[in-house]
Amino acid sequence: MRPDGTRVKEASTIVSALPYVMPRRYDAQNFITEYADMEVLRRYIQEKRREGVRIPYMTLILAAYFKAYQENPKINRFIMNSKIYQRNHFCVSFVILKTRADGRADETSIKVFFEDGDDIFSINRKIEEAVAQNQVAAHNNNTDKFANFLFAIPIMPGLLFGLVKLMDRCGLLPRKIIDLSPFHTSLFITNLASINTNSIFHHCYEFGTTGVFVSMGKPIANYMSGEYNKKMIPLSVVMDERICTGHEYALFWASVRRYLKHPELLEGKTTEENADLAEDCV
Repeated sequence: MRPDGTRVKEASTIVSALPYVMPRRYDAQNFITEYADMEVLRRYIQEKRREGVRIPYMTLILAAYFKAYQENPKINRFIMNSKIYQRNHFCVSFVILKTRADGRADETSIKVFFEDGDDIFSINRKIEEAVAQNQVAAHNNNTDKFANFLFAIPIMPGLLFGLVKLMDRCGLLPRKIIDLSPFHTSLFITNLASINTNSIFHHCYEFGTTGVFVSMGKPIANYMSGEYNKKMIPLSVVMDERICTGHEYALFWASVRRYLKHPELLEGKTTEENADLAEDCV
């Protein structure tokens, strides 16, 4: 019994066999590109800004992903030691730039946990608070402190990482270490648009439990509709195909597209209000 997931035993024979056919995550990666209509998201962002709330594009994409996961929970599975697990929480990892006390640029990883009651506003608040805390020049988060400890002694990194990997495969890795690790996550995302770079297909790490990696690229012309004066945000997605079937992946991304097309559905409205909105969006 792992502290971060429950063994899936009701999967079909074919799905259960895939982790044995493809025991490595890099052998089971599929690649797709999704697009978010930037004009739709921009209108929503501007509307919320007039109400005094600043919501970035990445937060909208994360909120859409989280809401789609709630409708399609199998996307939050992971493979460890050729066995399928359902993760018992939802979290997202990403890297931010920070400035050291000496003025040098640096990077640090952040891991944010979402809960069932979260909507676009609570998700936005959690991300803002995590980013603000970790951009403080004098601040090192627990992940940074753990990494600094590992590399303080020359032979320590190889020995400890080997031990951590072994414990992870055996399900013995403590939850505290799992919570520190950005590689044990429901989703890893990178916003390359923030540094004016094209999206890339980023590998899912072999270490840890990352099953999906999303890369946001700088906006491109909406060539799909022929409206070249309008922009789309490309999302390069790498997925571990072993965690669920292609049909289930298709249902999940259909949900993501619906939320990105109608971001008002991401708000924490009542069940009746959401039902009315959903009918209007059909």
